[in-house]
Amino acid sequence: MKLTRAVCFLLSITLGGCAAWRSIDGPMGLLNDVLACKPQPETLIVILPGAYDVPQDFVDQGFVSAVRKQRIDADIQIVDAHIRYYTNQQIVKRLEAEVVAPAKAKGYKNIWFVGISLGGYGTLLYTAQNPGAIDGFFTMAPYMGAKDIPEDIERQGGLKLWSSQATGNMDIDLWNSLKGYIDPPASFPQAYIGFGLSDRFALPNSLFAAVLPKGRSFPIPGGHDWVTWKQLWDQFLSLAPLPKISPSTAQCEVQ
Repeated sequence: MKLTRAVCFLLSITLGGCAAWRSIDGPMGLLNDVLACKPQPETLIVILPGAYDVPQDFVDQGFVSAVRKQRIDADIQIVDAHIRYYTNQQIVKRLEAEVVAPAKAKGYKNIWFVGISLGGYGTLLYTAQNPGAIDGFFTMAPYMGAKDIPEDIERQGGLKLWSSQATGNMDIDLWNSLKGYIDPPASFPQAYIGFGLSDRFALPNSLFAAVLPKGRSFPIPGGHDWVTWKQLWDQFLSLAPLPKISPSTAQCEVQ
């Protein structure tokens, strides 16, 4: 799937603003929060930010401390995957080359993606093209492409009934890949989604949520903001299928 010029322009206007001019030279910036454990945890949580966000925002907003409070046995990597990686058609290959492949080489056996807004879009694009590469993902209020596609899906009665030929349009191809969650093969990553009911992306989010198993979607009151996302994060962490630190490895906790 490739970004068309029209999609690149839409992303820049809808999500990017000035952020569209940030550099993509050199490796992507990474902010790591690791458990001081031996051996290394088997799980890595990879967080992809929204269009206006930087990795430090997730620390400041309490996302990292929430993971530690839940005693989840995982390292965390927050990726500075800003909008220019999308508009330059690099996001999927850069995530594979600079995040997923190195994580596997380092010995992580389980990789989970977490994406907010534009980061949710990146998560869905990556898993659509690499369905067996990660174990699961949680998207919060993900941008899901041009709005005319979910409007068409709604008119046709939902994702289960929607029919559209693959055309090389990235967003149509993405939605066709999400149809795979109607009856997913075992190789598909576990999918979770959360969003505010007043969020501007609530329609496309709800259409995807409708095909997921019970307990995999969290529609709550709220908009497209940190207050709502923090509630969604806490809700997900409370039931996420992620390993917990056992009493015998309590010394692994970050102080």
